[in-house]
Amino acid sequence: MHQPHIAVIGAGPSGLAATRALQKAGIAVTGFEASSGVGGLWDIDNPRSTMYDSAHLISSRTTTQFAEFPMRGDVDYPGHRPVLQYFRDYAAHFGLDAAYRFDTRVTAVTPRAGGGWDVTASAARDEPAGETTEGFDGVVLAGGTLAEPSIPSFRGSFDGELLHSSQYKSARQLDGRRVLIVGAGNSGCDIAVDAVHHAASVDLSVRRGYYFVPRYLFGRPSDTLNQGRPLPARLKQFVDSRVLRAFTGDPVRFGFPKPDYRIYEAHPIVNTLVLGHLGQGDLGIRPDIDRFDGHDVVFRDGTRGTYDTVLLATGYRLDYPFVDRAALNWTGAAPRLYLNVFPPAMNGLYVMGMIEASGIGWQGRYEQAELIAAYLTADDAHRAAFARAIGTAPWPDLTGGYRYLGLERMAYYVNKDAYRRAVRRATASLTAPLR
Repeated sequence: MHQPHIAVIGAGPSGLAATRALQKAGIAVTGFEASSGVGGLWDIDNPRSTMYDSAHLISSRTTTQFAEFPMRGDVDYPGHRPVLQYFRDYAAHFGLDAAYRFDTRVTAVTPRAGGGWDVTASAARDEPAGETTEGFDGVVLAGGTLAEPSIPSFRGSFDGELLHSSQYKSARQLDGRRVLIVGAGNSGCDIAVDAVHHAASVDLSVRRGYYFVPRYLFGRPSDTLNQGRPLPARLKQFVDSRVLRAFTGDPVRFGFPKPDYRIYEAHPIVNTLVLGHLGQGDLGIRPDIDRFDGHDVVFRDGTRGTYDTVLLATGYRLDYPFVDRAALNWTGAAPRLYLNVFPPAMNGLYVMGMIEASGIGWQGRYEQAELIAAYLTADDAHRAAFARAIGTAPWPDLTGGYRYLGLERMAYYVNKDAYRRAVRRATASLTAPLR
């Protein structure tokens, strides 16, 4: 059997997981990384990183780490610097660095006549260098989901400083400024908590309500509770919403709108410090923006405020700029892929990390990599059966019974239990006896 040679693009957690699983399966791997080392966005010194000084894990260490390489120490929610060191240690322990070409930016992934893919890349630093092209049997796209800012358009013009959260590194950027943060997701709330200690004033502009989950419940990291058999969706929503109400109160009393969806139908906010600052009067809640007017922002309810900085914590959009969208079966805001990994054409492209799920951790991504490795090492009959199933059988339901909001950022959201169960079944099918 021909032993494939696979390119892995990206050396963040998804890329490292792919490289580890493929090498473990005896598959030749060449990795490409635009930065000078591993870690992806967790390396704040990486020019493409969207990290900021105060960033920490929002899922706890034990639910986030790779199972075969536990994180050192006993800090429950480590910051970005120890997380980066963890990835460096992981890569060094398994010899993954040797597979990568660092400071190398991929500019094109194109199909080869007769099968496979050409990867064109160039030096990523300082002086431009000539592009080189190399052929591979397959390509794993592992660049992550948080690289391309999603920037909404607004009527009017703003005469102050307009930033996206990807440009935010330190609260010192906000010293003495009147700040409006647009969006109260996890990054928006983190930045708001930073800003109250530096800015002259801080407001949060929100368009919908949120559910706030404390990092600790009953003295333990909240995501380590209920780790056994998952509860049915409606029962878990009923129980958890009441537990959270008991611990955090009703966010509506702090000025947030009432959520128009049930808990877990969008990503919860793992930050209750923001509620404390609202209770102390350190920041205010404003409605959605209607338009800009010089240094003023006019809100949908007709009120207005004057600001020096508007910081857009409006998230990111998927972007695989070097691959033709048709090759990824792109539909709407995201590619439509089997298990968020395989294009239905089974064309030798594989996507790693195109999943968002509460609590899925890096181990969930490693299980994606194990599935890719199992497919690449399966015999022809199993590979053909796998491809037929993708083309003819209903795809697994990855929602776990939750009705996720129809937002662009939810286009690749899954339930961690349903997703990991489906991935494991698919991996097992590649070695099970064929009927």
